Amino acid sequence: MTMLTEVNRLPDAALPLEICKAHLRLGHGFADDGGQDGLIARYLRAAMMAIEARIGKVLIQRDFRLRLADWRDPRGQVFPVAPVVSVHGVAIVDRDGVAQAVDPALYRLEPDPHRPFLRPAGWMLPQPPSRGAVEVTFTAGFGADWQGVPEDLAQAVMMLAAQYHESRHGAAPMPAGVVALIASWRVVRTSAGGGR
Repeated sequence: MTMLTEVNRLPDAALPLEICKAHLRLGHGFADDGGQDGLIARYLRAAMMAIEARIGKVLIQRDFRLRLADWRDPRGQVFPVAPVVSVHGVAIVDRDGVAQAVDPALYRLEPDPHRPFLRPAGWMLPQPPSRGAVEVTFTAGFGADWQGVPEDLAQAVMMLAAQYHESRHGAAPMPAGVVALIASWRVVRTSAGGGR
């Protein structure tokens, strides 16, 4: 069992709404009353989520909780998203759901732009009990706001949000231009193991 949960949802205020409206050429030649802001925010959020899922990267920083039945490799657990900025805590959860915090001196973050790891300070990460679990809380993302998002990924989000805006009555495949912009950010998985 592996479950990644977003702890704090990105607020609408953090979305690049005005940039997207300019990209869509909304408000040019007529008064912008903000009537479409909610709809555009949904398109932006959906575009960001689609791109994040495709490349395994978090665009704007937020907190996550990773719950595992066991480590994939006790010598190091790869994070399912990148870039990981900080690890807030690791907890071992027993079969009754009682969590015990792990001493931060027993683990460390190994940063990597594509495959960050949680590594043990010694030989192995602390093991969860039988029918227990382990939980890791951490922050991931390129920057604290939209300004920290790499330009090619920011452009890909705008292009995909524009497609959602134009084809709002039906699903459409991800445009080739978006696929090309995000291609270099995708990680090719070479093994199912946790270590390198």
